[in-house]
Amino acid sequence: MGQSAQVQKQTSAGRRPLEGRVAVVTGAARGVGAALAADLAGRGAVVALLGHGQARLEEVAARLPTRALPVAVDVTDDDAMARAARTVRDTLGPPSVVVANAGIAEGGPFVDSDPALWRRVIDVNLTGSAITARVFLPDLLRTHGYFLQVASLASFGSAPMMSAYCASKAGVEAFAHSLRAELAHRKVGVGIGYLNWTDTDMIRDGDKYPVLRELRGHMPPPARRIYPVTTVARRLGDAVEKRRVSTYIPVWLRAVQAIRAAMPAVVTVVSRHELPRLEAEGPLEATGPLGAGGAADRAARPAAPRTT
Repeated sequence: MGQSAQVQKQTSAGRRPLEGRVAVVTGAARGVGAALAADLAGRGAVVALLGHGQARLEEVAARLPTRALPVAVDVTDDDAMARAARTVRDTLGPPSVVVANAGIAEGGPFVDSDPALWRRVIDVNLTGSAITARVFLPDLLRTHGYFLQVASLASFGSAPMMSAYCASKAGVEAFAHSLRAELAHRKVGVGIGYLNWTDTDMIRDGDKYPVLRELRGHMPPPARRIYPVTTVARRLGDAVEKRRVSTYIPVWLRAVQAIRAAMPAVVTVVSRHELPRLEAEGPLEATGPLGAGGAADRAARPAAPRTT
């Protein structure tokens, strides 16, 4: 073997799987998205950061060790997302990895919920993921890439007072399963990341509300533990690198899949006991959008016209 061929072989053998690859992360301005962008960049990927707030995205991009492209966009806007995909393609090249991470949450009794906010949670979490897949699929088909859908324990463990969030996360799970089956023969991988409680501003804000804090507190000790965002991002980065069909953070969440059919009954029993006690202490009220991500989403949208 010639010297140049030997060097080429050694370089190829030492190359990291994501080295020089283009990765897209939605909801990248903060929380899991920002941490995952940093993790992927640390693995050598060139990252496109999609989300609300150009200045915030630029701050995240400035901290990355590789080239990054911040693009402020609303994941529920079909036309804006199509433009964002073209910008990524023209600037960085076709993505090999796309992570649908953008998400918001709100809590409170469904009967008193704001219809527009309830619908917005579904739009961002579920429709936004579908739009993300739609605009970047031509690239993933070209690169035989990988699409990672960020889901949640809420995908199969629905909780009271979080109906929109739980419905949206159950929806993204079903969407990802369907997409995987549809694309398997075209060599595009589709994975799901199931997350438990993660130390983000969304969770910290939720804990300010007694009903959400108490309901989490009545979960078994392992299930109510909050995990560092860097730990979660590292596990998601591993899933991307290995093109995993599913990843569970923490790993014991995989065991919950075996008993998920029993979970609604268990949650109902706990809620039947705890909600009357909480209602006796004071009215259960809507939280509004949770965390800085929820606030950024609200600020980025035009105010709804008032009815008279």
